[in-house]
Amino acid sequence: MARPLTLFTGQWADLPLEALLAKVKAFGYDGVELACWGDHFNVQRALREDSYCSSLWKLLESNKLSCFAISNHLVGQAVCDQIDARHQAILPEHVWGDGEPEGVRARATKEMEDTARAARKFFDLAPSRVAEQMTAVVVNGFTGSSIWPYIYSFPPNLPGQIEAGFEDFGSRWGKILDVFEEVDAHFALEVHPGEIAFDIGTAHRALAAVSGHPRFGFNYDPSHFPYQGVDYLAFLREFGDRVFHVHIKDVWWSDTPTTIGTFGGHSDFGVDGRNWDFRSPGRGRVDFEAVVRLLNHAGYRGPLSVEWEDPMMDREFGAREAAGFVRRLDFDSSDRGFDDAFAEGS
Repeated sequence: MARPLTLFTGQWADLPLEALLAKVKAFGYDGVELACWGDHFNVQRALREDSYCSSLWKLLESNKLSCFAISNHLVGQAVCDQIDARHQAILPEHVWGDGEPEGVRARATKEMEDTARAARKFFDLAPSRVAEQMTAVVVNGFTGSSIWPYIYSFPPNLPGQIEAGFEDFGSRWGKILDVFEEVDAHFALEVHPGEIAFDIGTAHRALAAVSGHPRFGFNYDPSHFPYQGVDYLAFLREFGDRVFHVHIKDVWWSDTPTTIGTFGGHSDFGVDGRNWDFRSPGRGRVDFEAVVRLLNHAGYRGPLSVEWEDPMMDREFGAREAAGFVRRLDFDSSDRGFDDAFAEGS
């Protein structure tokens, strides 16, 4: 049985959810990964209002769509970040508050704890056809990082400064993960520049910082690795058992020097001369067949969720094409050796 095919709604939050869902079904998807911004999934309404979660399921059902994960990247970012004016633009007003940094981090922590509770409540009401396909209750997101500004170590980082950043992450997120444990849900970090984990080495350090917490794992998105020079297939070999969710997003990178390098040159996505750029699935350089084979090795049965980002393509054209691409891409592992029939016939 093929894995469910979903569309992450984060890049579509300018559209009301009701209008978006009709498009998603027409594009050819089985369901959505709901973002906790726009009007797509409201954490506090889910906790306060008895009918909110059930009404969301009715809306999904009316469009013959499912949901297998929610995502709260924006609030998660504020848990560990050095807070500045940029965060006000991405945070709910009740999380931003007066903008005092430690207060913002504390409120973001509470909101992520509430996100775990809201996810549990939402998925407890899932229709039986969805519940039968679910492998776990999953919240995807970012963690933020107090040490990301020190990624290029000049002036030289002080002794213990990086270690203190991982300790800060472990302290803050350990408490959040305990709530995930209480409600039987899982948090999946999207390993990504700007987060506490952005490659294989930092993923190991992040996992160690939360003492291997069983509720901490990864939202695997191969597009964030190769332009850094990181082996995106090796990540699956290292952490296959910790992959709780998968994003399908492609990326192109140059094999020759360019005018704008890996750090992006303070340029916008899609600008000519960049060393790398995100692409619609199948339009970049990620070997998705190898990804699927390794997901099969890891026993991953969760959704394949298209996170559609391509700065030079119409998003509706791209989302529709991406659905077809992933349908052709996905396949099950074999339950027998291809030459078993020789022995059976002898």
